[in-house]
Amino acid sequence: QVQLVESGGGLVQDGGSLRLLCTDVGRTRSVNAYAAAWFRQAPGKEREFVASINLSGSIKNHAESVKGRFAISRDIAKNTVYLQMDSLKPEDTAKYYCALMERVGSAPRAWGQGTQVTVSS
Repeated sequence: QVQLVESGGGLVQDGGSLRLLCTDVGRTRSVNAYAAAWFRQAPGKEREFVASINLSGSIKNHAESVKGRFAISRDIAKNTVYLQMDSLKPEDTAKYYCALMERVGSAPRAWGQGTQVTVSS
């Protein structure tokens, strides 16, 4: 069974950087078998899409609000999906979730528990 775990969140100042990681601690290499995406949810707001990447890593999509600042990637050898976040803003403060799906745009079949990102002004 897929057990996704996110890490890399924390407290950072306005303009700072963080790199989030998503891996599977329940079954070896399962992350490599799916497309993946990052979502985020701020207090009092709905969960929103941040970025997605297809199985091979050749197609990446980013929300307009993070385009040019965030970058999704994956490392097959490490069975890990990343979200590099640069030029962070206070409005990026949220809990960030990793999800796996059969293909980009399909309903997620597995979610992680989330990692908190807080950007101070």
